Amino acid sequence: MPFVEQDPRLYTREGILALDPGQTGVYGIFNATTWIYVGKAEDLRERLLEHLNGDNPCITRYSPTKFVGEKVQLSNLDAREKELIRELSPVCCKRVG
Repeated sequence: MPFVEQDPRLYTREGILALDPGQTGVYGIFNATTWIYVGKAEDLRERLLEHLNGDNPCITRYSPTKFVGEKVQLSNLDAREKELIRELSPVCCKRVG
């Protein structure tokens, strides 16, 4: 199942800061043609800001423009992240079995 239906946000500092701090969940970063990265975080806002600041060169290389996030309970983070990686095949994530 893809991300819960929602409006994507701009992958900008302002777009990320619009998130409430401390939200646990999964997120996807993409551009007009490609899912770039899917990850999990105990604080979505903090983690996305780290990516925006260039902590992952692969993400930066693909010039992301938008992101989506989905609140997930801590106990379900790993499973939901793997499910989304399998489904979306983001270019900057290791494939999962």
